[in-house]
Amino acid sequence: MGPAVSGAVTQEDEKKLESCYRSCMELAEANGIRSIAYCCISTGVFCFPNGRAAEIAIQTVREYLKGSHIQRVVFNVFQDHDKSIYEHLLKCKA
Repeated sequence: MGPAVSGAVTQEDEKKLESCYRSCMELAEANGIRSIAYCCISTGVFCFPNGRAAEIAIQTVREYLKGSHIQRVVFNVFQDHDKSIYEHLLKCKA
């Protein structure tokens, strides 16, 4: 589970969220898993801002994939708003 935010997002909150993505990828890779899917960790009722959470997710995954055997990552979203954020960020940083 990622961080639940109350008030402004802190650097510690961002590091915790980054750690969630990275540790899941490490665990998947350690077990020979080649694909992984993520929901929008810590957003919604946990109040992490959707845009910043997506930036952290994409940046963390991209950095990890540079030295990884994972072949496929899926960002699973539940709202059209989140879909738009991810589509925009993935196109801008492709």
